[in-house]
Amino acid sequence: MDVVESPVKSTLPASCADPALPAGLRNRIEREFSSRWREQWGGKFVLHGRPARPGAVRLDGNDYLSVTGHPDIVQAQVSALREDTEAVVQSGVFLLDGHPAHAFENAMADWIGKQDGFLCQSGYAANMGLLQIIADEQTPVYLDSLAHMSLWEGARAAKAPAHAFRHNDPAHLERMLLAHGPGAVVVDSVYSTTGALCPLREIVEVAERHGSSIVVDESHSLGTHGPHGAGLCAQLGLTQRVHFITASLAKAFAGRAGFFTAPPSMRFYVLISSFPNIFSSSLLPHEIAGLAATLGVIRAGDDARRRLHATTARLRASLTDAGYPIHQGTEQIIALEAGTEPAAMVLRDTLEDRGVVGSIFCAPATSRNRAMVRLTLNASLTEAEIGHVEAVAREVAPILKPWDWPIARRNRAAVDRIAA
Repeated sequence: MDVVESPVKSTLPASCADPALPAGLRNRIEREFSSRWREQWGGKFVLHGRPARPGAVRLDGNDYLSVTGHPDIVQAQVSALREDTEAVVQSGVFLLDGHPAHAFENAMADWIGKQDGFLCQSGYAANMGLLQIIADEQTPVYLDSLAHMSLWEGARAAKAPAHAFRHNDPAHLERMLLAHGPGAVVVDSVYSTTGALCPLREIVEVAERHGSSIVVDESHSLGTHGPHGAGLCAQLGLTQRVHFITASLAKAFAGRAGFFTAPPSMRFYVLISSFPNIFSSSLLPHEIAGLAATLGVIRAGDDARRRLHATTARLRASLTDAGYPIHQGTEQIIALEAGTEPAAMVLRDTLEDRGVVGSIFCAPATSRNRAMVRLTLNASLTEAEIGHVEAVAREVAPILKPWDWPIARRNRAAVDRIAA
């Protein structure tokens, strides 16, 4: 049986080699991975392109408002590193009320429009920890079919019956609720692979009619949408109708953390019940200080939000005019869905050859044979950079023929069915 080896060779002697893997694990790797490596990826890791060349336009990050390196944030981090010499590394559940982490939690909750919230190690941990404690074996969880994997894993951790409803389809959600009863409805506000905006008002109305709680993951709208960046729930005036709001702080906050809101009455229940909160160490003082400073930068970032939205509208219009089927989204995440993983690798390499860097998303982040190159826009893109992306897109369209991608064919078929 072939074994896929790392390109990084160990310098240890052969006597230090790892023991042979058990047969069951070897068979699983062969079944789930090795043939994919050989036959689809050509012996190269699908997610790794070439290093970005000097002057390349980087559209492969999540710092939507371009806050990385902001002097206020850097100064806050440096000051914490220099001055905080008494911090104890421990689980966040042990932190007392006066700890800076709690001040940040309060500031975040107040900004979003909630009364209390919890700082977590990551957005993944926030989603898992929340779903694990608000659902159980008797609580159905209804998830949009494109909801983030961490939300699905949270339902699994809760041992809850999980039901997928069709993406952005409130009517299908209602049919599912009628069939299985009230529970927890879970959606993203902006979907992380396509940039699609959730029909949040309609989803909330369906959940309310059926006595269900609602969880909204605002990872890709917190900071970019709403008054002072407070998110899509705030923009639509739905904050007080949504039970729980979660977010990764690795997007617009460009940090390493997650956050979720919950009523104050749940605080000590969360601290003694949510496994990621209990069994993870708290963030370090300089991380908390940096996040607190970032909140101030984001709240004052209306100009950056305007630039981001203007760039999004311009590039989406240009790509559509050039024949790219990007109709599945509207926001700052643009999915170029080539279909197969080899096709996505060709697309990625073609763009990189011309100085445009995106990220491949494929299974398990997408459905099988719906691999894509994701372009993530940010507020600091210059006129020259935007123009370069537009020019490259026009240049490579006759080579890549995006109008023949499976998603384009499916969309044409759907339009024809509606017309008939």
